[in-house]
Amino acid sequence: MATTASSQPASGTLTSGHKRVILASSLGTVFEWYDFFLYGSLAAIIAKQFFAGVNETTAFIFALLAFAAGFFVRPFGAAFFGSLGDRIGRKYTFLVTILIMGLSTFLVGVLPGYAQIGVAAPVILILLRLLQGLAMGGEYGGAATYVAEHAPAHRRGFYTSFIQCTATIGLFLSLLIILACRSTLGNEAFEAWGWRIPFLVSIVLLGVSVWIRMQLSESPLFQQMKAEGKGSKTPFRDSLKGGNFKLMLMVLLGATAGQAVVWYGGQFYALFFLTQALKVDATTGALLIAGALALATPFFLFFGWLSDKIGRKGIVLGGCLLAALCYIPLFKALTHYANPAIEEARTSSPVVINADPDTCSFQFDPVGKKTFTSSCDIVATALTKAGVPYSVKAAPAGGVATVNVGDAQISSYEGGGLSKEEGKAKGDAFVKELKGALTTAGYPEKADPARINKPMVIAVLFVLAIFVTMVYAPIAAWLVELFPTRIRYTSMSLPYHIGNGWFGGFLPTISFGLVAATGNMYYGLWYPIGIAVMTLILGAIFLRETKGVDITQ
Repeated sequence: MATTASSQPASGTLTSGHKRVILASSLGTVFEWYDFFLYGSLAAIIAKQFFAGVNETTAFIFALLAFAAGFFVRPFGAAFFGSLGDRIGRKYTFLVTILIMGLSTFLVGVLPGYAQIGVAAPVILILLRLLQGLAMGGEYGGAATYVAEHAPAHRRGFYTSFIQCTATIGLFLSLLIILACRSTLGNEAFEAWGWRIPFLVSIVLLGVSVWIRMQLSESPLFQQMKAEGKGSKTPFRDSLKGGNFKLMLMVLLGATAGQAVVWYGGQFYALFFLTQALKVDATTGALLIAGALALATPFFLFFGWLSDKIGRKGIVLGGCLLAALCYIPLFKALTHYANPAIEEARTSSPVVINADPDTCSFQFDPVGKKTFTSSCDIVATALTKAGVPYSVKAAPAGGVATVNVGDAQISSYEGGGLSKEEGKAKGDAFVKELKGALTTAGYPEKADPARINKPMVIAVLFVLAIFVTMVYAPIAAWLVELFPTRIRYTSMSLPYHIGNGWFGGFLPTISFGLVAATGNMYYGLWYPIGIAVMTLILGAIFLRETKGVDITQ
């Protein structure tokens, strides 16, 4: 099929008009990612505000689940809005998505907390997260398809990499606004009510984004396809037929699943690890992440450009390989440079729970009704709350659990059958004794700011972010080039959002849960490592290189 002058210029360069609409599309997507990432950045505060009816560990995991709820519905948004975009056009579809996204985010900022309206607060919060996820499911495929269908073939990777930058820039923008509010209001006021301000600011960003989107023209390839009568009337159904369905499945397992866990592992999980496991102050942690992202962001454009030279597949799979090989040593390096006291205390005075394994529960209560009263659970709860890594050593059944902190041994107690007053008294006494032993052994309550090697922490985070740029920069061009124009929006959106929504979006929840279950602060890394290895193998075997293919078909 010959391209028209309105679709892709024969010279292979974009006109000034095309550059303007691509810039407008990218800027609008920055704002959408800003909206989406606010929740992830404020997960710890949201846990306190909306999930106050459960224990602290459960509250944080539950807050992460609410965050993940938005990711869970992203494939459904991809199916609905992708089908819409393939039938009525790219422009109007992702104009609708930004309206839904922005309004949902603004409403989080005015939603009363658990203390005001009880269980209705987390229920409404989750509903808003679901709306955000549906909107995001339709956003990315539209923006990536729109940009790719304007770009010349030999620069498609580079131009779509601007879209890939938007996710990190959106996260960066959200962190900066959060930091500005924290520094202006102070931590106490920010955690009480100031956290709402970044959500409320989104209404301004929404207005700007809608105005920008209104200036866009429709994709030239879509217009040409419609003029020739070659569009699909049922793009969702057509995407699931025969070879295209098999291709979508391979794209999911051999491209987007690994890309997703490396992306979320290198940015979100790194932030959670710094602030939750290593007890780095939230403001400091955000600044360190922001610094690393600022340094790494130009590499999205570099790897997008490079993919136009050497191909998309090798760069994405290379990022998965490097992440799988380097995650554990890099996160251990984060511990060494961000909170060396934890590393030193673990070496000199390891913490070991001696208990019957059958009495030790997973420290997660999704409905807030379960009580952890066994002597093993009481110790594990206290250590998890303190952020202290531990191991469990099997002991004979029938005995009361003990905990060794180096040479010191402390006996736990059985909480079942105790009155509220007795339980509180025993609990306070146990926590006091345990805290004293941990302090003596050198376990810090918080990371010592004077001992944080900030340049080295940023360097480690920068390396993690480089892996992110490798897997993410070429992915849009790769996906666009794998599917035909008439079902492209739907076909690329579904595997992308299942990969990023399910494999990636659930990473913080799964990884934090694995850490809470085992007491091993690095155990959660095996989830992204396993998925990255799966993608490396399947992608290498079953997916083709697409650099330079004709996408006008």
